[in-house]
Amino acid sequence: MRIADALGVIPAIPQSLYDAASKDRMTFGMELMKFIQDNPRAVSDMPYVLAKTLGVTLGSPNLAALWGLLQATPKSFRKAAARAGFTPGIMLGEEVFQAILDHPEGVIIGRADPAENFSMITHEDGKIHVHIPEMADWVNSIEPTSEEKALWPDPAYPFVLQAGRHMSMNANTLMRDPAWNQGKRDCTLAMHPDDAKQLHIADGQKVRVITEAGQAEIELEVTTGTRRGQVIIPHGFGMVYDGKTHGANVNRLTKNTYRDKFAATPLHRYVPCRVEAI
Repeated sequence: MRIADALGVIPAIPQSLYDAASKDRMTFGMELMKFIQDNPRAVSDMPYVLAKTLGVTLGSPNLAALWGLLQATPKSFRKAAARAGFTPGIMLGEEVFQAILDHPEGVIIGRADPAENFSMITHEDGKIHVHIPEMADWVNSIEPTSEEKALWPDPAYPFVLQAGRHMSMNANTLMRDPAWNQGKRDCTLAMHPDDAKQLHIADGQKVRVITEAGQAEIELEVTTGTRRGQVIIPHGFGMVYDGKTHGANVNRLTKNTYRDKFAATPLHRYVPCRVEAI
């Protein structure tokens, strides 16, 4: 939001819209319609407009954006919402939004009709298109020999690092205070007992994980929860708290060029590495 403000991409918002946002959402909706009629180009910047007005009242720009989306839902969603028990009509979006607010634990806002599933396909022929022209050459090049060769381990990096172990104590970068995990072994390198024995390293020992992208020091956790030849580091750590780095940032071990050919997503579930005792 601050960046958008600094760039000047947010249109001028009249005081009347701010005032309406402090009242009920119906009043705000009516005022918003007038604003759009007078400023049709503002539609493309609507998330910003909603964040600065209704978002302040709701205490969340994300909720404001959700409210806006529900006011312009397609016909297919309106049918699904009606099947879930909501009242069809111009107030459907508001009714669904209020239900979401009333049920933070979750609420069903739509039910699909199995008999009409294929009506959601937008291709002119009404069929599901599985052929992707951009991937044709790549798919045709796949054959057993090259695939097997690609899986041969590099002697310099004999282990496969799976970067992104999921546990109840990590949540991407949302976790900030290490005290949340006090007394727990939160950020460790999981390794199979056979591999640890071969490397002459023990549970709880500090080790160094090295990849083409970089290296990280981390505590070893010997466990049968991983396979031989595979090591795992959880995501969401490596943050600096009170001037001290807590855990290892596993993302730094994945090379930016080691990625999916089409989506450019880093292959962080298969990172060749080696492990050394410190």
